[in-house]
Amino acid sequence: MNNNPIGIFDSGVGGLSVWDKVSQLLPTEDIIYLADSLNCPYGSKSPKEVINLSVKNTEFLLSKNCKLIIVACNTATASAIEVLRQKFNVPFVGMEPAVKPAAENTHTGKIGILATKGTFEGRLFKQTSEKYAQHVDQLIQVGEGLVELVESNQIDSQEAFQLLKKYLTPMIEANADQIVLGCTHYPFLIPVIEQIIPFNIQIIDPAPAIAVRTKNLLQNNKLENTQNAQGKYQFFSSGETQTIDLLIEKLTGKTIRTIVI
Repeated sequence: MNNNPIGIFDSGVGGLSVWDKVSQLLPTEDIIYLADSLNCPYGSKSPKEVINLSVKNTEFLLSKNCKLIIVACNTATASAIEVLRQKFNVPFVGMEPAVKPAAENTHTGKIGILATKGTFEGRLFKQTSEKYAQHVDQLIQVGEGLVELVESNQIDSQEAFQLLKKYLTPMIEANADQIVLGCTHYPFLIPVIEQIIPFNIQIIDPAPAIAVRTKNLLQNNKLENTQNAQGKYQFFSSGETQTIDLLIEKLTGKTIRTIVI
């Protein structure tokens, strides 16, 4: 048993979609969240750059005595998760591309995948696609500009609507009935996505599965928090904090100030 906190990092505020599900499933666990907003987005960076940033983020969380680290960024997982596991002696949870449930649940044989350039170019996405989705048509789309809109709190903007409409319309016209959100920023855009897609299309957010994976790893490694009290949360950012503070308040109903590092 271990009462140290869980650590979560992302390139910015997107990983809060994962933090939300983890904190709901594991309410007694303390969690430290790091948004590397100064270097956001990661999706357009080279693998070497993403690895270096991910190592730096991990070192910060380990300095806070985190017992397990969630890489709540699809691009960072694709580029850096293997390096992190070799370099650091703590369990890591990465963002698995949710291609498998989409391929299993499709009735039309067509699935849409919205992700970053870095995620699509990563070995993990290619492996998952080859293993689980060879029998379906994958309609892939780089969500260029979407991360920046979430980071600048323009989630409900006309620009976000038009950009998503541009990206999703070809998937709709191709008769896709599953849309995979391959970036942790994208779940914050679900209300806008639902305005665009027909009711029969299922949106797949991988965050709930990541929370379950985290719970299983804590149990298997005997790292569960033994306290019965509500978990304590801390939020850190390498950049601006306005958007993260607004999203935290939206998710929790509480005002929690993010600490700039």
